[in-house]
Amino acid sequence: MKRRHFLQLAASASTLPALTVAGRVFAASPSSPRFLLVFLRGGYDCANLLVPYSSDFYYQSRPNIAVPRPDPTSTTGALALDSDWALAPVLRDSIGSLYKDKQAAFIPFAGTDDLSRSHFETQDNIERGEPLQAHQDFNSGFMARLSGILSGKAPPIAFTDALPLSFRGAGDIPNISLKNVAKPAYDARQSAILTSMYEGNAHQAAVNDGLELRAHVAKEFADEMNQANRGAISAKGFSIEAQRIARLMRDQYRLGFVDIGGWDTHVNEGGAQGQLANNLANLGNGLKAFAQELGEEWKNTVVVVVSEFGRTFRENGNRGTDHGHGSVYWVLGGSIDGGRIAGEQVKVQQSTLLQNRDYPVLNNYRNLLAGMYGRLWGLSPAQLATVFPQARAADLRLV
Repeated sequence: MKRRHFLQLAASASTLPALTVAGRVFAASPSSPRFLLVFLRGGYDCANLLVPYSSDFYYQSRPNIAVPRPDPTSTTGALALDSDWALAPVLRDSIGSLYKDKQAAFIPFAGTDDLSRSHFETQDNIERGEPLQAHQDFNSGFMARLSGILSGKAPPIAFTDALPLSFRGAGDIPNISLKNVAKPAYDARQSAILTSMYEGNAHQAAVNDGLELRAHVAKEFADEMNQANRGAISAKGFSIEAQRIARLMRDQYRLGFVDIGGWDTHVNEGGAQGQLANNLANLGNGLKAFAQELGEEWKNTVVVVVSEFGRTFRENGNRGTDHGHGSVYWVLGGSIDGGRIAGEQVKVQQSTLLQNRDYPVLNNYRNLLAGMYGRLWGLSPAQLATVFPQARAADLRLV
C-alpha cells in the first residue's frame, strides 16, 4: 500500500457517501419531477402539530399538553391557518412561512385502514402499499413498483441504514445512512490500535497521516453543521441530513425515501414546548433547509410527510399520548397549490372520534399518493393500479 493511496482512501471514505449498490450509475432527467417521502417512525401526535383550536373538546381532552389557542397579540403563539386549524408555534418560521407562500399544505384525517395500532405491522402495511386483505408480500414495496414504472425517468435512492421495505423488489436501489456523517471513522481507541499495529512498519507514516486526515475532515464537517445550525438545532439534527439529501436529489436522484425516528411520545410529550415540539422544530427546520438547498429546483419537487398512525386524542396519565389511528400528512413543494387544509374532514368533537379515542381515517394514503403520482408523472390508471392495487386515486389537486 502506497502512502498516497492510503490518503486517497481515507479522504474519500470520510467525505463521500457509500451507496450500497454495485456498479450502477444513475443519470437523472432534468425535466423529471422529484418526490421525497419522509416517514416519521413512531407515530407522531398530529393534534399538537395541526391544532384544532376551534374545538373546546381538544382543550378538555388535553389539560396538560394542549397547544394554546392563537393569540393575535403574540408572535410566539400557534399560527392560525384558518378558522379551525393552527400550526404548532415551533413551526411558525419554517413550515409556517412555506404555508404562507402556498408551498405547504396539510391533509388531516389521513392514514391507512390498518387498526392494529402496532408500529411494525402498520409501517410494513404502508410501505407495501397493498390492500390489507391482499397476500402480504414483504419483497415488494410501493416505491419499488413506482420506480419500475418510471424506469430511467426518476433515479431512486433511500436515505436509510438498510433498504426500506418500500423500495424492495426493484433490483439495485442505492441506500445511504447519513447518521454518522460528522463522526471520525475511527474513535481514539481504534486509532491507537491501528497506530500500534503499524508501529515500526514502513507504512507507519501513511497510517498516521491518514488518521490525521480523517480527524481533520470530520472536524470540518462538524464545523459545517454548527454553521448551518445557526443556534436552531444540534449538529445531529435533521436539517444537516436534509441539506445533504437535497444536494444528492438536486444533482442525481429524483425519487427518495428517508425515515426519522423518535415520535413515540407516551410520556411527557409537552405542548407548545417539550419533547414533541423539539422534534417538530428539527423536522421543520430540516425541511426548510432542504427547500433552500434545492434553489430553483424546489419548484420541481414534492415532499410528503407521513407516519404510521396518529396518537390518542386524549392525553394519558403520563402526560403523553398512546398509539392512535388517523394522522395529518404534510405536502410541500415549490409549485404545489398549498396554503390550505385539504381532503375530507369532520368537525373535531367526541362524536367524530374513532372508537371514542382516535382521529378517523377519511383520506386513505394509497388513494392520496396515487392521485399525486398520476398528476406528477401522468401515470395511467393501469400503471397506478400496479403501484397501489385496488386503490382509487384521489386527486386533491395539490400538485
